[in-house]
Formats: sequence, C-alpha cells, structure tokens
Amino acid sequence: MAAERLLFSCAGIKEGGEFPIVYTGRGENKSPEFYLQNLDSRAKTLALTLEDLSHPLKKDFTHWLIWNIPARASIPSGIPKGKTVAELGGARQGLAYGWHCYAGPKPPFGQTHRYRFRLYSLDRKLDLGPYTRKSVFLKAAAPYILQKGELTASFGSKKEPEKQWVPSFSN
Repeated sequence: MAAERLLFSCAGIKEGGEFPIVYTGRGENKSPEFYLQNLDSRAKTLALTLEDLSHPLKKDFTHWLIWNIPARASIPSGIPKGKTVAELGGARQGLAYGWHCYAGPKPPFGQTHRYRFRLYSLDRKLDLGPYTRKSVFLKAAAPYILQKGELTASFGSKKEPEKQWVPSFSN
C-alpha cells in the first residue's frame, strides 16, 4: 500500500507562488510557519528541507535541514539557530547553506530562483549528528518515512538596491 501524500501549507506562501520577503535572506530570514493537514497517526517525528532548484552549480542546493521535530499539526515560524532546538523537543539542524539554521532564499540580484520545501513524517527519531548533510539524512531516513509532501515557490530581486551617495570631505 502506497503512503498517502503529506499535505501541508505554509504561512504566506502558496504552491507556485512567491516568498514574502520576511522569509528570505533579503528580509528577516526567518523560517515560516507550517500547517499539516493529514499527518499519519503513526508519525513520531517530522523533518524539513529547503532546496534551491535553480542553483546554477549544484542541483537542488540545500538551504535548510531539520529533523526530529516531534510530530504535530504545525511547526512554528522563526526556528532559532542551533545544532539542537530545545523549543522543538530537541530537534536537530544539520549542515546546509544555513549551518544549523534556516537560510532563506537569496538569489543574485536580477535573478529569480525556484525553491522547494519538503516535509517528511517518520515513525521514529533519527540518531544523526549535527554535521549531517541532506544526502546522509535521506539515506538514514528512507526506511522510516511514512509520508512526504512538498511546496514550491519562487523568489527574485529585479535589481540591486540603489546606493546612497555619501559625501566625502577631503582637504
């Protein structure tokens, strides 16, 4: 029997839409809030990744990796930096563009990139160290994934902000 897709939504971000600036590296760079809709009753933990699907050098470049979030109906916004997140029952954050933290979209000025959140429900906690990368996480998690869902959105900066002229005084 195939697992039911994990349905979730994200505060201020619609599938195929755009990131609000608050959740980007050009804004407050804080993680958004997530709302789960059909979490499997066997789920013990949740895991999240954020990937840049448009990165020119690395396919699906990982911006964020967090796992061992206790299974729940929502994940709060503004998850703090740290290898372990006490506020989330000891959840772990690994290595990505954000080292042990959320690192929101921040493509080069003049470019728009597509980003994907992936949310996983697992039937157990994973005993992985804080220097874990996405590939190691996925290999370790594979036998225990109950559900998986994703949400894709874009973010871009049309041009560099205008530089302010500052007078210089020289004699």
